[in-house]
Parts: sequence; C-alpha cells; structure tokens
Amino acid sequence: MRNWLLAIGLSWGVAAHAAPPARVEVVYEVRHNDSAVAQVVHLLEHDGKTYRLSERWEGSGLFSLLGEIRRSSQGKVTPAGLRPLAYEDIRPRRDPASARFGWEDGTLVLQFHDGPRTVPLPPHAQDRLSFLFAPAFHAPVGKALEFNVADGKGVSNYVFDIAGRERLSVPAGEFDALRLAKREDATDKRSTQIWLDAGRSFLPLRVLAVQKDGTRVDQVAARITLSR
Repeated sequence: MRNWLLAIGLSWGVAAHAAPPARVEVVYEVRHNDSAVAQVVHLLEHDGKTYRLSERWEGSGLFSLLGEIRRSSQGKVTPAGLRPLAYEDIRPRRDPASARFGWEDGTLVLQFHDGPRTVPLPPHAQDRLSFLFAPAFHAPVGKALEFNVADGKGVSNYVFDIAGRERLSVPAGEFDALRLAKREDATDKRSTQIWLDAGRSFLPLRVLAVQKDGTRVDQVAARITLSR
C-alpha cells in the first residue's frame, strides 16, 4: 500500500515557478476502498540550499497493528531541482531500508536485508519522498517527466503524463489542480493518478492508486500548513 509511485511532467517554464515556503506540513487521510486506514504526515523543510523531508504513517483500526512507519530524505536544492543524498525507511518488524546517493562518483548504495550493494547512479535519480516534492522546486518544460526512484531495495523507473487541469475538492479545501496519470502497459489493470496544487508550488493534494483487483487506495490532503 505504501509503494505508491508518483512522478510529474509539467508544461510550465522554470521562470514562472515559485519554490514552496521554508516549511510545509501536509496531513493526509488515507482510505482503502471506503474505509479510513491511516493518517500520513509529510513535513518539508528547506533553506533554498538544502532540504529535509520526513513522513510519519500511523494506521487506524486494524491497521494500527502495523505500528508507526517513518521515512526520511535529505539532500541539496540545486538549480536543477532536488538532489537527495540519504533516504531511510524504518518500520516495525522489518529490516530498515536505506539509499545513499553519490552524485560526485556516480554511485548509488542500497541496503535492505543483507549488506550494502553499490549500483550505478541512474539519471533522474530520486527517492520515494524526494520525487513527490521535486516539482515544487523545479517545473520542467514538457509533457512528461521520468524518475528513477530508489528505496533501498532497488530502483524503479516511472513516467507520468499530464492529464489536464480540474477543480479538486479535498478535506483541505477546493483547489485548481493539475492531474497526472502514470503511464502503464496496455495490459496492466493498475493505475495511479496524482493531483497537484497548480496555484501553490504544485504541492501534492491527492494520490489515487487502483490495484489489479480493483482495490482503491486514496490519499487526500486534510490540512496544509505553510510557514516562511
């Protein structure tokens, strides 16, 4: 459920794009089909040169038995956008997962069950937190954007296409949103969509993932707090 894959392709130039405030907290409600299962809190802090992202996932009802999940990402803010340096995923009853990004020597160090393994750093490298907020710092020109997302276990390649603008109503309010759709194989019954706040640094507002069996996992913004 936590492996929702978000990537973004934007058609606006960088010159018209404003970076987010120094501190952004987004609280999400998560529903599994029609049942509320969790609350997720994303906290972004940056000074224009470095950033730190954290995620805290707390289940409700039976899902509370899973315990609290924490993920973090930290790195640099560059003219080309976010460059993660370190990512970590910690959850109960599972080995920690981590990724270390070596931009200078072109290496990516992944660690999950066994000892660390080193692989070539792919282009467009991000981690599972940084790529969610990457468009808030760099809105590229084009109709699609490719991300190679590392999570400690491996690297996955994803492309999302722009599906258009629409009004979006979530518990946090009503927004002018940009909807993106994950590019899938024609035979794949899965789908993933993401809605970004087109009027406020393209912050993530909603993620809807539909699995092969039709199960829906819907993550919607319940509260957004901005601080400079």
